[in-house]
Amino acid sequence: MQAIYAYMQAEGSDYLLALDQIGEEFAPDLNAMEVQDRKLLEGQKQIATLLFKEWYEKRQFDAEDADKQIVNAVNRAIVSYQNQSKKDRRYYHDQMLIAVERIYDHYLANLQLMGVLTDLVKEEEEKRSKRFTEAKGPDVKQFLRNQLVQRILNNKSYQQHIIRRNISWGSDVSEIAQVYRAVIKQDEVFLAYLQNPSPSLSDDFELVKHIYKNIIFKEKTLQSLFEEQDLNWAENKAIVKSLVNKTIKMLGEEAEGNAEDVKLLDLSPNWEDDKAFFEELYEQTLQENEKYEAMISASVQNWDVERVALLDKIILKMALSEMYIFRSIPVKVTINEYIEISKIYSTPKSKQFINGVLDKMAQELVSKGEIRKSGRGLIDNK
Repeated sequence: MQAIYAYMQAEGSDYLLALDQIGEEFAPDLNAMEVQDRKLLEGQKQIATLLFKEWYEKRQFDAEDADKQIVNAVNRAIVSYQNQSKKDRRYYHDQMLIAVERIYDHYLANLQLMGVLTDLVKEEEEKRSKRFTEAKGPDVKQFLRNQLVQRILNNKSYQQHIIRRNISWGSDVSEIAQVYRAVIKQDEVFLAYLQNPSPSLSDDFELVKHIYKNIIFKEKTLQSLFEEQDLNWAENKAIVKSLVNKTIKMLGEEAEGNAEDVKLLDLSPNWEDDKAFFEELYEQTLQENEKYEAMISASVQNWDVERVALLDKIILKMALSEMYIFRSIPVKVTINEYIEISKIYSTPKSKQFINGVLDKMAQELVSKGEIRKSGRGLIDNK
């Protein structure tokens, strides 16, 4: 949805750029030796602008009465617009996939935080030993012996992913160090763990779980850092948190000798299928944009389609696209999914609007046989 919204905004800019190009073609040449007819140029620009707008709305224009110079200018503007729109369409397609892949990078980076904390403890101990001073308070070296932390860091799949995807906290380590000193080292659960002379694997698991749940995924400094790295962190946080929780539980349940060979979780159980779904939904929604626009307009006869919020129209078009091309997804499931999306991203009244319009269109399309569902459990195309 965000990729389609971004593309439509860019497409609007491409349209304005094409109009600017026409304006430049008929602008007076200030360096010309001969006096130019400004009124003629202005008239040609206006005709060319009208013809381009006609093409934009109908994908064709009537050039019967226009002179060759005007027609050529319009054709050049059309080619320029099409080329730029094509580039933008591909760009936002790629950005959509990059944004999804970035969720997995956040998952790996959050696992890597255990390594960052381990390095901070080691660095602290090295500095203390060089000063020949005795440690004050609980022994932080206890954290270095945490079995679950070691299972995460020694896991082969984790190590391979970190290297392959070039995951690193870089200069942001300084902010993590600040959180370590000001929050983690003062945390009651962490201090109690350090005072335990021989913590069990269960104790190690509970500490790591506590650090993630109550500090890493809650502490304001870290949340601000995550938001800087990902504009969609508010939406992606739940996914990353779920992946991390499942991973530490999975590694905590493995026998000691097997933990390093456990494969990390994928972004989803069937990522390649999900990726194909994203791509097809994106492309199909844009390809059939005009068709879906007309369908929405016909379904909201008592409402000016131009007054419908852009996000609402995108949500409706995506839902229609999903109904048409994904035969195994029940219509009701599609409608419910997009109602939920409207609750999060669109206006307060969008839920009822989306529900009403989609329900009406779905009933009409199913009754006409335009939408046909197939697959286990799908009865009467519902």
